[in-house]
Amino acid sequence: MNMAIAPHIRPAHELLQRWGVVVAFAILFAVSTAKQGAEFLNPENFRAMLNSNAPVGVLAVGMTLVIISAGIDLSVGSMVVLAAAVGVTAMNALIASGTSELSAVLLGASITIACGTAAGMVNGVLIVYGKIAPFVATLGGLAAFRSMSLAIADAGEIRAQSATLFSALGRGGIPLPYLENAAGKQLTLSYSTVIFFALAIAAQWILSRARFGRYLIAIGANETAARYAGLPIASVRLRVYALMGLFAGIAALIQSSRMNSVSTSQLGLGSELDAIAAVVIGGTSLRGGAGRVWGTVVGVLILAMITNILTISGVSPYWQGAVKGGVIVLAVLVQRPSNH
Repeated sequence: MNMAIAPHIRPAHELLQRWGVVVAFAILFAVSTAKQGAEFLNPENFRAMLNSNAPVGVLAVGMTLVIISAGIDLSVGSMVVLAAAVGVTAMNALIASGTSELSAVLLGASITIACGTAAGMVNGVLIVYGKIAPFVATLGGLAAFRSMSLAIADAGEIRAQSATLFSALGRGGIPLPYLENAAGKQLTLSYSTVIFFALAIAAQWILSRARFGRYLIAIGANETAARYAGLPIASVRLRVYALMGLFAGIAALIQSSRMNSVSTSQLGLGSELDAIAAVVIGGTSLRGGAGRVWGTVVGVLILAMITNILTISGVSPYWQGAVKGGVIVLAVLVQRPSNH
């Protein structure tokens, strides 16, 4: 009986695997519209959702590449807070020493991104040369990087000393013609949203067109076969974790500039769950070897709408993590091959 049914089930299951994220997005969009009406469809609402979820989106794009390589990175939230703490502290020190605000902000931003990249490379070295499983190595990073940031500020907050320039990155944007908010001011597409989509396009190009992307897919699909084919497995794995660190540094810059401060106990907390959830919802296999960045982008938007719906419905924010966890499990179940 199973053999007779399977041919009919398999096409539907494969269709769900490929386009399920789009169907889920359409359903949630319809539900949000029904619950909020014109308020949800307001361009200002979309701008706010994209802006608030851009940092997680940046992390999710990087996580997509890591998971496609059959890896995982649980330390991304801690990398974010460490990079932000180091960068803002350095920027404040430069301003205090008499460096011009512009130079201090540029150097602070560069240090933030460099610190994130360095933390990612530490993970990569432990995994590639230390032969530590990615789960264990990045779990150690999750604890260690957060601890370092807490030590920098004595578990407190680091406020940026830049008067205007630093916060302009997180709060500024590109004006959108013909669109105004409720106060009659012209809407802007935030720089953080532009960065998110630019990185997503670049990552999708890497997967589709670049040799590095083909190597990631091959290694994630079958590392033994990739080794016999002569692919530089160690180099590729090291680079993908360094790239994840780079993305974490960018996310740190976005978040710290938007808040004009760094809360060492709260910044980036739980970001790894949100990033992994967006990747899995978007259709990237946790087994590695297959994935799509555009699906991850849709996954980020789905998570944003879920949070929006829960908030509007009066659901306690303490339950939102449980909902996200359930969504991850459901997405994995949908992804399972039809012959399992």
